[in-house]
Amino acid sequence: MYIKKILVAIAILGVIALAGFSYYIYTSIFSSNTDFSDKQAVVYIPTGASYQTVIDSVKPLIKNMQSFDAVARKKDYPNNIRAGRYVLDKNMNNNELVNTLRSRNTPINVSFNNQERLENLAGRISTQLEADSASLVAAFKEEAFLKENNFTEAQALAMYIPNKYEFFWNTSAEEFRSRMKREYDRFWTLERKEKAEAIGLSPNEVTVIASIVQKETAKVDERPKVAGVYMNRYKNGWKLDADPTVIYAIKHENQNFDTIIKRVLYKDLTLDSPYNTYLYKELPPGPIAMPDISSIDAVLNYEDHDYFFFVADVQNMGYHKFAKTLAQHNRNKQEYVRWINKQGIKR
Repeated sequence: MYIKKILVAIAILGVIALAGFSYYIYTSIFSSNTDFSDKQAVVYIPTGASYQTVIDSVKPLIKNMQSFDAVARKKDYPNNIRAGRYVLDKNMNNNELVNTLRSRNTPINVSFNNQERLENLAGRISTQLEADSASLVAAFKEEAFLKENNFTEAQALAMYIPNKYEFFWNTSAEEFRSRMKREYDRFWTLERKEKAEAIGLSPNEVTVIASIVQKETAKVDERPKVAGVYMNRYKNGWKLDADPTVIYAIKHENQNFDTIIKRVLYKDLTLDSPYNTYLYKELPPGPIAMPDISSIDAVLNYEDHDYFFFVADVQNMGYHKFAKTLAQHNRNKQEYVRWINKQGIKR
């Protein structure tokens, strides 16, 4: 009888122990183990990250690291780490957390516009993707890539069409560049290419003029009209005489693109630079900024008119006064000069 009681007691203890162990396993795997108040938290796992790097990244977001580690090892996660951006939901359990980190790399929207140089573009992209500025610039300027795709370094900015694109955070510099080339090819549809050919321009030349239009006016509705002025000059063999190209030439000459120039002086018009369209009839060797799609389409669909001149309209700021003759333009220009002098803008 005594032995029977001992056996019963041992059996009961075994059941209790098994129940306790089962409860521990259940809670370790299936109980909520997050420690953040928002609905979601984001974890970035860099390329080549070690398991310890992952642990350090998720530690502030996890209640019980010991149970998380146990489940992660049980699922062999330390040997299956993948770089990326991972979104963790509040109240996820360890099983869900590990599954998310294993396979749910979440894409993000990457956007850019109106960058003046490849370096500026690289800086903008590096704030959104894992790739750093140096690797991006190197990829953008890689000689073999540019030659293969019929770009010079001066033209390369034209390949990046401003828009919003979906990328994985851990996209490399080379992958970003290749994707942008595909987007460029997709943008230049047969219809756009035919329009460019019809006005006697290549896609790169369209982008160069569009970059000038972009700098001349921020008013989207005015861009086809401004583009019409430059196309009138171009078709008639005139120099473009575009102030934004002079400003770019000064920055390019001094290699200081942080320079702020609000007023172009007569002495600036003599600067010997291929970007100075007051000095050279040829189009600049590349875009002076990254034009919006609206500016590119404004050139392809420029307004057909007889205007050859324009100047800022001080009565309707942001817009311009257009003129067919130099005499009319000079009268408009005098009004602008009086206004800019009154503002005290000397440079």
